[in-house]
Amino acid sequence: MTQDEMKKAAAIKALEFVEDDSIVGVGTGSTVNHFIDALASKKNDIKGAVSSSEESTRRLKELGIEVYDLNSVDEIGVYVDGADEITEHMHMIKGGGAALTREKIVAAVAKTFVCICDETKLVGVLGKFPLPVEVIPMARSYVARELVKLGGDPEYRQGVVTDNGNVILDVHNLEIIDPKGLEERINGIVGVVTNGLFAHRGANVLILGTENGAKVVK
Repeated sequence: MTQDEMKKAAAIKALEFVEDDSIVGVGTGSTVNHFIDALASKKNDIKGAVSSSEESTRRLKELGIEVYDLNSVDEIGVYVDGADEITEHMHMIKGGGAALTREKIVAAVAKTFVCICDETKLVGVLGKFPLPVEVIPMARSYVARELVKLGGDPEYRQGVVTDNGNVILDVHNLEIIDPKGLEERINGIVGVVTNGLFAHRGANVLILGTENGAKVVK
C-alpha cells in the first residue's frame, strides 16, 4: 500500500463515525480530502458540515454538501481531521496546512474528535515535525524571540497567510515531553493566536492507515 492508499483507507473508515442527520466537523489536508470525497456518498443522510478552512469549504460545496457557519451550530457530533504527528496519548501536532486555529475551534465544539492518518504519523515523542504557531503579523519578531527562550528554533513560513490573515512560525528542534504545558506556555505569549499542539483537546479516536488497511485505536 502506498502512503496515499493508507490515508484513503483511514478516511473511508471514518465514515463509520458519522451519524445520520448530523452536522459533521471537517478538517483540512490531504487525508481529509479523501474523507470529503467519501462523505459525498452520505451527503443525503447528513445535514451538512462545518469546515475548518476555505479550501475544505470549497471542496465540500463542489460535492453538494451544505456548509454551515459554526456560529449557527450548537453542537457537532464528530470532527474528522488529520495530524502531522500523534502519540499513543492522542496528543497531536497539527497545522502543516496552516489551518490550525480554525481546526482547534471546531475540535473544541465537537463531542468526538476522530483523527485520521497513515501509520508514519504515529510517534513516541512530538516535535520532529516543526510546531506551527499562528501569529498576529506585527508580533512576529517578538514572538520568535520568546519561542527561542523556550528552546525552539522558529522559522517564518514565507509566503503563507492564514485564512484569518495571520502568519505562521514553524518551531524546529523541540522535543515535546509536556505537550499540555508547552501548549499553554506558547498560547500565553502576547501576539500568538494559537499553536499546533492539540494536547488539551486531543483526539478521542485514532484511525491509522496501515499496510493491512485501517486500524481503529481508541
